[in-house]
Amino acid sequence: MRILILLTLAFASSGIWADEADPVTAESALSAVAILRDETNWLWTCIAGFLVFFMQAGFALVEAGFTRAKNTVNILMKNFMDFSLGSLAYWLIGFSIMFGPQIISGIGFGSISLADSLLMVDGKPDPSKFTFFIFQLVFAGTAATIVSGAMAERTKFVDYVIFSVLITAFVYPIFGSVGWSNLFNPDNKGYLVEAGFIDFAGSTVVHSVGGWAGLAGTIVLGPRIGKYQDGKVLPILGHNMTIAALGVFILWLGWFGFNPGSTTSVGGGTFAIIAVTTNFAAAAGAVSSMVVTWILFKKPDIGLSLNGALAGLVSITAPCANVSISSAIIIGLVGGVLVVFSVLFFDKIKVDDPVGAVSVHGVCGAWGTIAVGLFAEQAFGGVNGLFFGGGIEQLLVQLQGVGIGFVWAFGASLVIFLALKFTIGLRVSEDEEIQGLDILEHGNEAYPISK
Repeated sequence: MRILILLTLAFASSGIWADEADPVTAESALSAVAILRDETNWLWTCIAGFLVFFMQAGFALVEAGFTRAKNTVNILMKNFMDFSLGSLAYWLIGFSIMFGPQIISGIGFGSISLADSLLMVDGKPDPSKFTFFIFQLVFAGTAATIVSGAMAERTKFVDYVIFSVLITAFVYPIFGSVGWSNLFNPDNKGYLVEAGFIDFAGSTVVHSVGGWAGLAGTIVLGPRIGKYQDGKVLPILGHNMTIAALGVFILWLGWFGFNPGSTTSVGGGTFAIIAVTTNFAAAAGAVSSMVVTWILFKKPDIGLSLNGALAGLVSITAPCANVSISSAIIIGLVGGVLVVFSVLFFDKIKVDDPVGAVSVHGVCGAWGTIAVGLFAEQAFGGVNGLFFGGGIEQLLVQLQGVGIGFVWAFGASLVIFLALKFTIGLRVSEDEEIQGLDILEHGNEAYPISK
C-alpha cells in the first residue's frame, strides 16, 4: 500500500494528476520519490547482504567436503562460531576502527567505540547506517572464515575462536580502514583511498586479508601428519565432493550479493553489469583450471576445478565494476590457471593448506587487485588501465595496496599465531589428529556408526 501511495505521488509530480504549477504538491511528490529510492536501495543492500551471509554455508560445505570425515564437526563448528563471535567483535570494536572518526588522519585508523554510536542520528537509529553496517558485517565474517580452511584438521578449537575475534576486531578492520574508510564517511580518507586504490568489493580488503592470515596460521602449525614423506607429496583426499560442489554453487550464488551488492544502490543498473562480469569470470576460472589439470594429470580434477571457479570469483571481486565481459573472462581464465600452480607451489614448499584457501583467496585476491591496473576501462567506471591506454600509474597504486595488505595481514596474524603457539598451544596432539578432532574436541561425530 505504501508503494502505491508513493507511486501515486510520483505521478502527481509529473503533472498527470495534479497541477504542475502547485509547488507544494510537486515538492511532496519529489520527496516521496526520494524516500522510495532510498528505501529501495536499503532493501537491495540488505538482500545482497543476506546472500553474502549465506556464503558462510558455502564455506562450511566446501571445507568439510575437502577434508576428512573425522574432522567434519570441527569444520562446521568453526564456520558457525567465527561468524557468531565475529559479529560481536565487529560491533564492539571492528566497525569503529574501520569507519569511525580517524585518530591518525590520512592513514585511516578509526577510534574504538561501539558501532551504536556511529549508527544513530539525533538520538535515533538511522536505517541507512544500519543497512551499511549489516552489509559490512557479513564481509568481516567472510574474511574470518577463510582462515578456517587453511588451518583445518590440526588446530585447537579454542585458538581458532580467539583468532576469529581478533581478526574481526583488529586485523581486517585496520587494513579496511586504510582502503575503504571513505565508504561510510566521505571525509574519512585512509592512505590507499587518497592514493586512488580501487578494490570495489574486496579482492584484497576481504579475500587476501583472510588468505594471508591463513598462510601465517598454516606456516606456524606445520603440515598434517603424513602429508609430506620422503620428499613426496602424499595427497590427503577430502571425504565428500558432493557437499564440496554444493558449497561452491552456494558461494557462486552468494557472490551475486558480494559484488553487485557493493553498489549499495539500484540506480543506473550498475549492479546488473557487475553481475555479468562476476559470472563470466567464475565460469572462465572453472574452465581454465579444469583444462590445466587435464593436461597436468591426464584427468580433469574435480577439487581444483571447483577451486578454479572460486579463483575466478575472487579475481573479479576488485575489478568487477571497472571491466568489460571480455576482460572479466581473461581475468577469470588467469585466476583459474594461477590457482592450480599456486596449490602445487605451496605443496612443493610444504605449506599444507587442505582446501587451497591461501591460493584461492590470497594469491587470486592479489591477482584480481592488480588486474584493475591492467584491464580497467573508463567506459565501465573509474579509470583506464595499462592495457587501455591509462599508463602505469593505476597499476602501481594497485601493487602498493596488494603489498600493504600482505605485510599487514600476514605480519599481524603471524604474531597472533606465534603468541598462541607459545602460550596455550596452537596444535592438537598427535593422537587427537590421528583420531580426529570431532570426538576429542567436540564429543560428537558427523557420521556416527550405529552401535
